[in-house]
Amino acid sequence: MSKIYEAMRRAELDAANRAAAEPAPPAQPASQIPAANPIPAAPVPPAPIPAVVTTIPIAPAPIPAAPVIAIPIPAAAPIAAPIAKAPITDSALDLANIRQVTWDPSLHQLPALEQRGAAVEQFRTLRSRMQAFRDLNTLKSILISSALPQEGKSFVAINLAITFARHKGRRVLLIDGDMRRATLHNLLGAPEGPGLTEYLAGKATLTDVMQCPNPSETGTPLPPGLASLVFIPGGLASDKAGDLSGNQRFGRLIAEAAPHFHWIVVDSSPVNLVSDGVNLARACDGVLLIARGGHTKFEAAQRALAELKASNVLGFVLNAVEDQPATGGYYGYDQYDKIEENQVHRQ
Repeated sequence: MSKIYEAMRRAELDAANRAAAEPAPPAQPASQIPAANPIPAAPVPPAPIPAVVTTIPIAPAPIPAAPVIAIPIPAAAPIAAPIAKAPITDSALDLANIRQVTWDPSLHQLPALEQRGAAVEQFRTLRSRMQAFRDLNTLKSILISSALPQEGKSFVAINLAITFARHKGRRVLLIDGDMRRATLHNLLGAPEGPGLTEYLAGKATLTDVMQCPNPSETGTPLPPGLASLVFIPGGLASDKAGDLSGNQRFGRLIAEAAPHFHWIVVDSSPVNLVSDGVNLARACDGVLLIARGGHTKFEAAQRALAELKASNVLGFVLNAVEDQPATGGYYGYDQYDKIEENQVHRQ
């Protein structure tokens, strides 16, 4: 019995020692101790919704847009939004004040001055197409350009301007926009300056750079097409033509001159070589590209179109073709010439 008692006593001591060596369990929070009589908690108001909400990748229902209400701005209020500007006009521009100079035109380069011929009819056809386009669209200022040099853009520009001027005595402004290699003054036999370069540089006014032919001292009337033609030469050649063509003064020139002329024709530099023509084209209503038959490559023409993608390209004029239309025509050139000359004299 004593052994059994001693063994039991030893087991109790071992159990007590183990219990003392183990850490005590954490105390249970008071909030988790069940109360004898639980009291219901007061209602808690919902938390405010944050201003920034994470985007949910589920398409929400469409929300109707609020109506836009025009609110008048007082005159004294600061201007915060852009306001459309009125068209720029030069009320001081008087064509009677344009200087008259003596011109000595190169007639063999100006077939539009002739009374009849295939070239005259081709330019009249081009003029008719431009007029038909203007019946449906805004078209007064036309820029003439080409992909590369020696394609005939200056030849087409000056003869188209003369053809416009011959029709009912229309007043036409011809501008030499090729400020790197101006040639129109040579074709007209006119002074080369002051011209567009001086105007864009701010060294001359619009009236200063305009010129018109001086009537013959013998009293002989000027050839039809020159009497109502006003010319702005290219001016002195400038190595800053790219910068000058990109300023806002050319757009101002077109806007100031437009109310005083029926047509504005602008010659320019080749667009595949320099940016001058592309810059000037932004201020014009349309662009005519010149291609030379048997000379202009298709890739060059496509690149020229790409350069003028921001402008209104009216089409291509194929110059210097070998197979020209036969002369004579159904009615004959004489009848057309007499009709047009009578129209000019009646103005």
